[in-house]
Amino acid sequence: MIKVVKQIEKDYDLQVNLFFENEFEIPQNLSEENKSFIEKVIKKYDFTAKKSEELKIEITENDRIVSLDFIGFGKREEFTENLYREIIFEKFSKIKGDILIETKEKELDIPEVFGEILYNINYNFDNFKEKKEEKRLKIDFLSNRENININEINLVGEATDIARELVDLPANIINPVSLAERVLELGERYGFEVEILDETELEKLGMNLLVSVGKASKTESKLIIMRYLNNTSDSNKIALVGKGLTYDTGGLCIKPADSMLEMKSDMGGAATVIGTLCAVAKSGIKKNIVGIIPACENAINGNAYRPGDIIKSLNGKTVEIINTDAEGRLALADAITYTVRNENPTEIIDLATLTGAMMVALGTFTTGVFSTDDEMYNLLEKSSSQSGERIWRMPLFDEYREQIVSQVADIKNLGNRMGGAITAAKFLQEFVEETPWIHMDIAGTAFDSTVKWLKKGATGVAVKTLYNYAKNR
Repeated sequence: MIKVVKQIEKDYDLQVNLFFENEFEIPQNLSEENKSFIEKVIKKYDFTAKKSEELKIEITENDRIVSLDFIGFGKREEFTENLYREIIFEKFSKIKGDILIETKEKELDIPEVFGEILYNINYNFDNFKEKKEEKRLKIDFLSNRENININEINLVGEATDIARELVDLPANIINPVSLAERVLELGERYGFEVEILDETELEKLGMNLLVSVGKASKTESKLIIMRYLNNTSDSNKIALVGKGLTYDTGGLCIKPADSMLEMKSDMGGAATVIGTLCAVAKSGIKKNIVGIIPACENAINGNAYRPGDIIKSLNGKTVEIINTDAEGRLALADAITYTVRNENPTEIIDLATLTGAMMVALGTFTTGVFSTDDEMYNLLEKSSSQSGERIWRMPLFDEYREQIVSQVADIKNLGNRMGGAITAAKFLQEFVEETPWIHMDIAGTAFDSTVKWLKKGATGVAVKTLYNYAKNR
């Protein structure tokens, strides 16, 4: 947790001062003797606060030892919030204890971003270790700003950690049934309604795509519905749909062993939707938001669906199965149709660890985004820039649809190898009907991202962005 303070309230393990290059200023709350000493140390080590430059000093002030750490952020004109994230993560990952942060620079006085990185540093997936890691840091941020929503900083950090943990938990712990149980618990804790549809109900509805993906698993599939309806006077309703493949073997088109190791992360879209609902509900914002998760496991047995099968979807379109490892789009297709027809949203955003092709295109730093609505995309871009989570708009040209035309059914679930992320998005577009829509392919960004301010493992990608989006809408 991070706390914003207006004055030094206690003794700290470390007092950290943040500076721009050649704009260094010695803290004024020190004795003249100590100021003189610090000036000599700065001169000796030629400290000018270059990017990532650091100077540690220990002094005695009023009969107590004070540990000081001066950190440079380089030239003011080259500063960005992502540079801030990078340096803070680099420096504070090596520190433990009760820390005071101080800066005279308004550009560096951003406890919102500092709090985000604090949660990144303090998150440890050690649930199954005998020896747990202690929380590394407690931060008091001495800020000159007014109207800082410290509760929001902490609730978004907490919600992002919820998403991280759900993804990091292995598939023998998180399956469609246990995921649904956890969502019920979170709904009670954070204040949103939860409805769970079981496999029998899914079959009665005609959600054959979702049921087919999960029918080889001993754990039945679920449709998890979360509702946070906190503005009855507003007709707008945002729907978030998250791919909930709690594990993916690839089905009969089985993945190589190495590719299966991280497939617990194939429910990253679901985790983001859950985390976002926790954040918006706890914040109490006056919005209407629903979250839909098709939760299933793509396993292998004699009951598994097969390449060549033709399956009728909830919206009536028939789908030829080309590859059983293109399963996420099937589960999402029925979930999107259910959302359109039963929740009546004014817009839909789906998130999915959908394609390796997206990782090839944009790597693990940027989420690929497809949209049928310019206004939605522009708002998402604004919201992502506030959270430091990079996105990039991808095309939805009609020519790509030709690749998913089937000779024996309405469409097929896989196009050519080239442009695979786009043809997957075109497949999903078949099911959104007339509802304004965004598809976020988080295959590269949900797990083991190369972002310099994230630990290995689950990232909780887009919880902050979607929370901002809901607020900004």
